Amino acid sequence: MTDSNLFFNYPESRKIDVVDDYHGTKVADPYRWLEDPDSDETKAWVEGQNQVTFGFLNEIPVRENLKERLTKLWDYEKYSIPFKKGDRYFYFKNDGLQNQSVLYTLTSLDGEPKELLDPNKLSTDGTVALSGIAITEDGNLMAYGLSSSGSDWQEWKVRNVETREDLPDHLKWIKFSGAAWTNDNQGFFYSRYDEPKEATKLEDVNYYQKLFYHRLGTPQSDDVLIYHRPDQKEWGFSGDVTEDGKYLIISVWRGTDPKNLFFYKDLTDRNAEVVELISEFEASYGFIENDGEIFWFRTDLDAPKGKVIGININNPAKENWQEIIPEAEEVLEGVGLLNNQFVAEYLKDARSQIKIFGLNGDFVREVELPGIGSAGGFSGKRYDTETFYSFTSFTFPTIIYRYNMITGESVVFRQPNVDFNPEDYETKQVFYASKDGTQIPMFITHKKGLELNGNQPTYLYGYGGFGVSLTPSFSVGLLVWLELGGVYAVPNLRGGGEYGEEWHLAGTKLQKQKVFDDFIAAAEWLIENNYTSAAKLAIAGGSNGGLLVGACMTQRPDLFAAALPAVGVMDMLRFHKFTIGWAWCSEYGSAENAEDFPVLYGYSPLHNLKSGVAYPATLITTADHDDRVVPAHSFKFAAALQEAHNGDKPVLIRIETKAGHGAGKPTAKIIEEIRDRWAFLVRTLKIEIA
Repeated sequence: MTDSNLFFNYPESRKIDVVDDYHGTKVADPYRWLEDPDSDETKAWVEGQNQVTFGFLNEIPVRENLKERLTKLWDYEKYSIPFKKGDRYFYFKNDGLQNQSVLYTLTSLDGEPKELLDPNKLSTDGTVALSGIAITEDGNLMAYGLSSSGSDWQEWKVRNVETREDLPDHLKWIKFSGAAWTNDNQGFFYSRYDEPKEATKLEDVNYYQKLFYHRLGTPQSDDVLIYHRPDQKEWGFSGDVTEDGKYLIISVWRGTDPKNLFFYKDLTDRNAEVVELISEFEASYGFIENDGEIFWFRTDLDAPKGKVIGININNPAKENWQEIIPEAEEVLEGVGLLNNQFVAEYLKDARSQIKIFGLNGDFVREVELPGIGSAGGFSGKRYDTETFYSFTSFTFPTIIYRYNMITGESVVFRQPNVDFNPEDYETKQVFYASKDGTQIPMFITHKKGLELNGNQPTYLYGYGGFGVSLTPSFSVGLLVWLELGGVYAVPNLRGGGEYGEEWHLAGTKLQKQKVFDDFIAAAEWLIENNYTSAAKLAIAGGSNGGLLVGACMTQRPDLFAAALPAVGVMDMLRFHKFTIGWAWCSEYGSAENAEDFPVLYGYSPLHNLKSGVAYPATLITTADHDDRVVPAHSFKFAAALQEAHNGDKPVLIRIETKAGHGAGKPTAKIIEEIRDRWAFLVRTLKIEIA
């Protein structure tokens, strides 16, 4: 019995004799039984763990005060960026504390909005979420996807925008797909999988996606199979229709690898075959739009930070491709087409820059943004002269602007009213050296006038994977942490996309340890520069960021006082055996590969816990309906951590019910989870509440 078990009566985690042989290395997996979320034993274990966890959390006096403050701050109107289809505008709005945002439509921006779909009416507890919408070009019909309890599985329906009545159409077994209407408004393209086994649909692997066309008013069984590849089980298909309605464009993806293929089909010819325009997985290609037979793409081919090219589909040989906007020092994140101009969204040191170019690539102007932060939006049609964009930063809630493409003028369209003064806080960006000398940027946010005495509670948050860029964004939860006197630090680790594809690849597969080195170096920099100390430092991250936290707390348990891994990938030897986990092999490698195995085994959080070590206070969070990173990762890690841990700090797991990986989670559950996160840190970091 470890010392911690004297303080915490953890449920027994039965050990079984299961050993796998990986290329001659024998690896035990004593908690394999926890991979079955539906067994009576696992359910009893989950209930027992939650009893211990909530028993601990319920005893923290400040817990309810935190919920009150979070709820008060959260209660402000939140708007999405409006978009236009036909003569209608569409946008989402949340009155403040609604579990799900409501979709509205109106015919003029100063007109009276009409409620089009309120997901809150679809379930009593807000666990049915709107997971996708696609509206016809005339604005009269909407296809929409629903997901339940946070699952990635979707069902799609069709609604008449004017009458708000649903048509009989009902499509099932859709995952990782949107919908793309044909310009005649008679049907749409979508991707789906074969019907899974009901009992194991949240764990079974997802292979052999197929692209279909659904014609309105017909049963799903009559849908037309447009494209599939029985010889390529890992290929997925994303269909879209060009603005002129002439082409179906098909992006072919393989797991989470950014490299993709690109096919198209002529929709004006009923007998047209699918044409393989780009048939090698050698780079990323994002379709922008077409000008007749000229297809424009954003690509990182021979340009890790991105460029814009034009391909004539009648003369598609690579030597005939035209470079329109060359690679820049900044990372080209995305490109739109408005006012017959390219609107290019760049990242410079993880903050937004927006530049406008002519169709020939000539620079027109840079959009003046309010400050250092993240901008998004700029959607619309080729000849639109107005658009909308959002701007946010760590201490400024999202403001929506209306932008005139002709004059370059931005006007505030929606500005939230949140119960705090942003002038009380500041954000700075610093650069620090990682273990190998690479300079890593980091945003640091805190109250103005912070005393650098090495004693501030600090929340170090990271991700570092899949080319995802962590840019400045506002969070009510973060605001409450700052009000507690906390410091919030976000380093832009390798593995992300902040400096393009080379930066991403520098933190993948055999190089993954560099991501953990970057995060550990961030912690050391914060301590060396008197922001905090090891006794006051917490680390956090979700999904791939949960892996980051798990790896760093097992490699440097001395460096952190608390660790909060959320929905993390903790078993690096078996992740590919569940749902969409196989798709991450392009990022991590696979234990089935003899070259990858020792690297994965060397940092896998589950396999690097050592008996007798005092680990940081740990609050693992997961959800019973997570079919992206199955909860078995967190279950097995918690069982192994509780057995290995030799200290008086709690190592707990909080298991949310009727929730998934995070998407669509109702507001009430989000507030409760953040409340518990801060309450856990108030107690374990010994934060004094004024």
